[in-house]
Amino acid sequence: MELLRSPEGLKFIESAAWAIIDCFKNGGKLLIAGNGGSLCDAMHFAEELTGYFRKKRPALPAIALADPGHLTCVGNDTGFKEIFSRGIEAHGNHGDLFIALSTSGNSENLIRATTVAKEKNLQVITFLGKTGGALKGMGDFEWIVSGFEYSDRIQEAHMAAIHIIIEMVEQELFFPVEEMEIHSVGANL
Repeated sequence: MELLRSPEGLKFIESAAWAIIDCFKNGGKLLIAGNGGSLCDAMHFAEELTGYFRKKRPALPAIALADPGHLTCVGNDTGFKEIFSRGIEAHGNHGDLFIALSTSGNSENLIRATTVAKEKNLQVITFLGKTGGALKGMGDFEWIVSGFEYSDRIQEAHMAAIHIIIEMVEQELFFPVEEMEIHSVGANL
């Protein structure tokens, strides 16, 4: 919780939430990717938006780049480093937002996907760990969860932030409270 309440954590959560809110308000969608447990987190992120989080409401457009047919086709034909960038090429449009989840920041496939997202004028949010790796500085909004040797703790922090962001997005888009201070992220922690 300390990481979430840090000035960096609070700023990231608020900035990421508003970037996602603006994306949805402007008719865009989210494309989300990660490897291993981070891909599971990407799928969870997407399903909370396409399904429901706290309350029943219209679905929001979010795609986890996790289709096994696509991943194995591209991995087999062009290599593992292209599995997410091809998804960005296929589904990404100006006004969309790409979210990369990586505990090391050094996944070639996420670096390539981020590069392609930027080339297609998508905003990029990066959830990183350790030192941020090669992805450090590539996102428009980034959060580096440092201080943990193992990925599980980094992923737990990422997921807590993801849940807060989704709550803020859902609240702002569908259940605005008169004079609610959604800008005050700390109230959600």
